[in-house]
Amino acid sequence: MASTKLDEKTSISEDITISGSPNVTPESLDDNYGLYKSTRDVALDHTEARKVLKKIDLRVLSILMVTYVLQYLDKNCVNIASVYGLKKDTHLKGQDYSWLTSMFYIGYLVFQFPFGYLLQHFPTGRLLSLTIIAWGVVLITTPACTSFAGIATNRFFLGALESAINPGFVLLISMFYTTGEQPLRIEAYYSTIGIATMFSGLIGYAVGHINTGLSKWQYIFLIFGAITISWGILIFFLLPDSPSTTRFLSTRERAVAVERVAANRQGIKNLTFKMYQAKQMILDPKTWILFIMALSSQIPTAAVTSFASINIASFGFDTLGTQYMLIPGGAVQLFGMLLGGWVATRWPGTRCVVMVVANTICIIGSGLLVGLPADNKGRLVALWLCYSQNLGFSMSLTMISSNVAGYTKKQLTAAVIFIGWCAGNIAARRRSSPKKLVSLISMIPRISGYHTAYLAMLIAYSIKLVMVFVLYIHMYMFNRKRDREQAATPFDEKEAIELGMHDATEFDNKGFRYIL
Repeated sequence: MASTKLDEKTSISEDITISGSPNVTPESLDDNYGLYKSTRDVALDHTEARKVLKKIDLRVLSILMVTYVLQYLDKNCVNIASVYGLKKDTHLKGQDYSWLTSMFYIGYLVFQFPFGYLLQHFPTGRLLSLTIIAWGVVLITTPACTSFAGIATNRFFLGALESAINPGFVLLISMFYTTGEQPLRIEAYYSTIGIATMFSGLIGYAVGHINTGLSKWQYIFLIFGAITISWGILIFFLLPDSPSTTRFLSTRERAVAVERVAANRQGIKNLTFKMYQAKQMILDPKTWILFIMALSSQIPTAAVTSFASINIASFGFDTLGTQYMLIPGGAVQLFGMLLGGWVATRWPGTRCVVMVVANTICIIGSGLLVGLPADNKGRLVALWLCYSQNLGFSMSLTMISSNVAGYTKKQLTAAVIFIGWCAGNIAARRRSSPKKLVSLISMIPRISGYHTAYLAMLIAYSIKLVMVFVLYIHMYMFNRKRDREQAATPFDEKEAIELGMHDATEFDNKGFRYIL
């Protein structure tokens, strides 16, 4: 990257008016602006920048990856425990178990905006680590639940606390990585779902061999709860809050870390909530396109993940064989997301292409599940193809980290997208009247061959594919318009970077372009 030295013609004064926003004030300055300003006249050394990136990967990315494995396993403890007496000991009947899976996402949904506010106003690393400790406490107390009401409440608060993780991780990625580096890093931590999927069944099988003391299902929550609490305490001291305050980098390295990310033209973090950015978020078509994509991407989740063991067992496998057959699906997630992240990083501007490919694979898989005879083992391969869905969704998260500027707008957009994510997960687990279209989408497997659920998957994947094309067209047209404006009225790159550090949104910063 070229030097970010500003000359007098391109410097931004404190009384500049940004289109559609209040005058720039001290409150509009990025939380890292002081460090940025002190080094912006110094050319960025690329060798030094690469060394800083390696340090950030080793500390930040490794923590995100381990945490995400634990988050996924903790969330799905109830699925493992369900075959070891949980339903009997907590007196679950009828649809009670289905409601337990829904209660997690209801808590997740309700706390999206509150945690978005907290993530903006408090140190990110400390808040996330304390949240991890708290949900570990919730998890380790689950064995004390003896009724549906008790365990449903427990699941609600587990979802509420885990709701900070995904938006918080997206914000951390945008704070520490350039836009070109973000796809592979987001896919790296999100791909650990594949690792968790591959080994969750085997972990449950191992716990099944415990024959002393408490009920087997209680050990699952006690073990994972204790691990999570310990991990939360550890990363309280290790996970940084921002590039300018991190302790594992030297003073010069912190300056380099800030300088690298300033080039994103969207700043790093701003502690002031700005109402005009909230209004822009609501009026931005991109927000609602991503919302529909998140909603439709999670409709098939129940059939693909939460009810994966049931689906695989329906193909004729015994209990142990069913657990082993989860491994290929996890491998598809792991290697598919890493490959997709690498492609989007190696060839900038291919993020929507990656989403189209991933979603097309899911459409092929669900189409085969609908069309193949029930006794055809090829349907198992088709089910594994549907695990590509997480690549499409996780790649859409880069649209938040890279294509939304203004910290208030970014955290609110993340909250809206994950509300859609929760709504899709809830819908996938609830039964509705078959007379309504929503019932086709929200039914969980309940009839011979699971045909209805697979048809719902096909419809949901098709809706998402259409929305990916709509998103691409919207962003492409936005960039074309900005290019025409640039040709008519030149806008300096350094000024665009400076506006980003003043917390300008992508609408207000004429030098901002979407990454397709």
